[in-house]
Amino acid sequence: MSRAEEILAAREPIGWRLGLERMRRLCTLLGMPQHRFASIHVVGTNGKTSVTRMTAALLEAHGVAAGAYLSPHINSWRERILIRGEPIGEPAFDEAMERVEEAALIADRSAGDEGPVTQFELATAAAFWALAAAKVEVGVIEAGLGGRLDATNVIPSKLTVLTSIGLDHTDWLGETREEIAAEKLAVLRGHTTLIHGELPPEVEPVVELELTDKHALRLFARPDSAAGPAPGYPLRNWALAQAATEAMLERIDDDAVGRARRELSIPGRAERIDGDPPRILDAAHNAQGALALAQLLPELSKGRPVICCLAVLADKDAGEIVRALAPACEAFVCTEVPPEAIEGSGRPGGQSVAAADLAREVTGAGGEAEALVTPLKAWARALDLARERRGVALATGSHYLLGCLWTERHAQSS
Repeated sequence: MSRAEEILAAREPIGWRLGLERMRRLCTLLGMPQHRFASIHVVGTNGKTSVTRMTAALLEAHGVAAGAYLSPHINSWRERILIRGEPIGEPAFDEAMERVEEAALIADRSAGDEGPVTQFELATAAAFWALAAAKVEVGVIEAGLGGRLDATNVIPSKLTVLTSIGLDHTDWLGETREEIAAEKLAVLRGHTTLIHGELPPEVEPVVELELTDKHALRLFARPDSAAGPAPGYPLRNWALAQAATEAMLERIDDDAVGRARRELSIPGRAERIDGDPPRILDAAHNAQGALALAQLLPELSKGRPVICCLAVLADKDAGEIVRALAPACEAFVCTEVPPEAIEGSGRPGGQSVAAADLAREVTGAGGEAEALVTPLKAWARALDLARERRGVALATGSHYLLGCLWTERHAQSS
């Protein structure tokens, strides 16, 4: 375990605690590193990581030194901080985390009822410090949970990108799309610009109210079917990233867009790995993401049968996820993410739907299902079935499942 991981693990039991007072105090002690680069804030239910990475890649292709902050990670905390397209190096990550932990210990001494700095706040502040230390010109910052009270909502963003609105994290953000949209749009700064694509009609009054209140401009990103990135990436996400890049730079260069498109690779998002059988890795973890993945699977699988290795966290609607994927998959091998894998990735207290319960959801939706509790055994079974049926193996349902399969994935693709 690296020094940075040791520091983060020490904060592990705290979990999520929404609010901005701790984050403001911590950033003040650090000298407000988030003010040392221009920033784009990416919020939404689905597509945030893809849009964040795409936007950073497009900025880099235009000659702009860019960085990004993402969440969650698949294998390593370092994946959350990208410097010029690459995960932050271990020495730089250790340095950033040690500096931020020093400030957090001071902040904790003066904490009131809001309590000590949380793990996510520590990681977020370390990202700001690292991006500033790397002298990036623009940081593309993905919100963690919601927006209004998320730790990322201390950046003086010039642009806000709203990727989508769906029903997710309803215990935290509200039970309706209107309530969730209000939480996410609360990050919009005065006299800045909001960029979005198609949204549910019921959230339009919320958008209009926020734009009026903040005296903000609105840009609509319309997908261009002739100018998408590599197969498997939703065109709407690429359109949002292009619109954000053009709005930030006040220009767009077709050659630069072409370079970014050719070089784009997003781990765990519509990621296809050649082999026998081919593999698809996608972190779709809610009904909206599962539906988007199902729509992409015919292209990603090149028409071959899809055998799905599926794990879903207990706070998600497993039935809706299964019903979205079932028409696109020939069979399922259902599994569970061990509690220690969930906690080790920054989500203390998280639990996985039991594999047997997940299999029952599949059979109830008319699908073929098996249940194997251990993720690696379930993945091996999915690979065997895909090989027997001349198909493709898909791993999806949770970022944490992909993390469990990381070692096997690299062994097979190296």
